[in-house]
Amino acid sequence: MDPKIKLHFKKMDPVLYRLLKLVGESKIVLSSKPSRQYFRALCADIISQQLSGKVADVFWTRFLKLFQPGQPSPDKLLALPDSSLRKIGISNSKTAYLKNLAEHVINKKIGLSKLSELSDEEVIKSLTIVKGIGCWTAEMFCMFSLGRPDMFSPGDQGLKNAIKKYYSQVPDPVIWSPYRTYACLILWKSLDL
Repeated sequence: MDPKIKLHFKKMDPVLYRLLKLVGESKIVLSSKPSRQYFRALCADIISQQLSGKVADVFWTRFLKLFQPGQPSPDKLLALPDSSLRKIGISNSKTAYLKNLAEHVINKKIGLSKLSELSDEEVIKSLTIVKGIGCWTAEMFCMFSLGRPDMFSPGDQGLKNAIKKYYSQVPDPVIWSPYRTYACLILWKSLDL
């Protein structure tokens, strides 16, 4: 982790800084994905909504097998019958969301390769036109696919739980800026302590 980030948390939030030391810097990693993987990442985000990590992993593995030997693409996804997705455990609503995403990409209502050039607010606005992608999913995309360092997800239950566990008063996330994503990573990891 960049020493500037640690110093910022040390100055601005001693609680978060202590959690960082307990969690370990090596577990706080932020990277971005190449634009050609954005469709795949958004499919994974939709599939994993409201599922535990293990269940989401099972469905994701099954989903990827539908496209072997290749990778998921909007064209391939739209060509799949809904029944193929239902057979692997994808709900009717998530099937509709996945297909809606594919249609938006094909119809160029979302320019996946341009997302990295947009502001956080523009990315969220662009993605939330897809049925089944809300603010939380778009925020996670900004963090984990675009590697944005200063994103906070106020509706995330894990963040709420960590804040409730470690803080006597709810901090204003502005104190963590411009490294709010790193603060989120620390808070999520702290739940495993």
